[in-house]
Amino acid sequence: MSAGNFLFLQEIAMRDTLSYRSTVSACYTANFIGALVINLTPVLFIPLKTLYGLSYTQFGILLAANYVTQVAADILFSWPVDRYGCRPFAILAPVLTIAGYLVFALSPVLWENPFPGFLAGTILFSATGGLLELMLNIIINGIPGEQKAGMLSVLHSFYAWGQLTVVLLSTLALWYFGISNWQWIVAAWAVLPCINIWQFITCRMPPRIPEEQRQGASFLLKQKYFYFLIILIAFGGMSEVAMPMWSSAFLERAIKLPKIVGDTLGVCMGALMLGTGRLLYGLFGEKRDVLPFMILGAAGAVVLYLIAGFSGSHIAALAGCALCCLATSLLWPGSVVLANKTFPLAGAWLYAMLAAGGDIGAAAGPYMLGVIADNAPVWPVLSELFNKTSLTLEEFGLRCALGMGAVFPLITLGLLLWFWKKQRAGGEKTCKKRKGVVS
Repeated sequence: MSAGNFLFLQEIAMRDTLSYRSTVSACYTANFIGALVINLTPVLFIPLKTLYGLSYTQFGILLAANYVTQVAADILFSWPVDRYGCRPFAILAPVLTIAGYLVFALSPVLWENPFPGFLAGTILFSATGGLLELMLNIIINGIPGEQKAGMLSVLHSFYAWGQLTVVLLSTLALWYFGISNWQWIVAAWAVLPCINIWQFITCRMPPRIPEEQRQGASFLLKQKYFYFLIILIAFGGMSEVAMPMWSSAFLERAIKLPKIVGDTLGVCMGALMLGTGRLLYGLFGEKRDVLPFMILGAAGAVVLYLIAGFSGSHIAALAGCALCCLATSLLWPGSVVLANKTFPLAGAWLYAMLAAGGDIGAAAGPYMLGVIADNAPVWPVLSELFNKTSLTLEEFGLRCALGMGAVFPLITLGLLLWFWKKQRAGGEKTCKKRKGVVS
């Protein structure tokens, strides 16, 4: 397709923006499912630990496998998505979710040691997350109009609404039906991907960027800000994901709150804060630079990780877990917004690399906290401190893990301040150059 034909299709599409309502709805539902495949396992961890004896390290492996698989899907599918379009892969994503949930739920029935089955199921449904991260940003960015940043922020808010719904309903179901019925809860969640399959079969897809105009890998690899954006979203992913991944186990085992209280007041409130931050920017922040909000959020997250991990107050720990999610709410979508502004004609490869960077961070962060939780009490530098407390090995390990999570937003803050400084310096140079031309 020539550049002229592409611009003509864009002009026609802008006159008929209502026709994309079903497309936007499908994307929002898909991102809701993306939250489902990431957040259901953490809710199930304590029941699985109780029933099958899983360790915290095995839990960390499942979380890491989730995000490593997403990285692989991001990279492997980037060229086919550019070549064949998003629709076939948008339909494939919910199919993989259903298959993965079936394997996960049937693992204790099929194998004496269910962990390999849990891992296989995780790999299957985690591919969904990678596909969705790759495609949804492309689809939303391709819809004609000037509200890209706002639409992207609202899109990412549906991840939070999905997280809130999954955690709340799954926790209530475990409490009401008992942990021995967890397979039926997994099976019930497989209904939503069936709906999403039909949505993507019937919705309209926006026109693709012509190959001759697309900013592909060869162009992006020469740009220094491309590498900065990958690093930024990686640490943003660590900052955002580590807290909700561990807060359920932390509040139940370290703070000694009942599971239903910790999940509903801690984890669910965190998801509400995450979604609220993104929705507010989507509705009211379209014309405001996202960078100052990201800087403020990263700084706040450093303090809130420390409060959640080391505070002796139940209320302070709950508030730290919840408000940390508000503070980190724009770090991941804000990185995508910055990438869209920097490389407006990029194809699937940019979004694949962004998603891969975010997923690497989201995999590494929770895994590192899992290792700290298991080993902190026996590390020489911390063992003396442990001996001076009245905490159990598990409580001390979990507190150290969550408190040390403050390192992730601290590094993110440093990156953002560097970018802000470079941005201001570039703006001052432009102003001086313009004044020189005028004079």
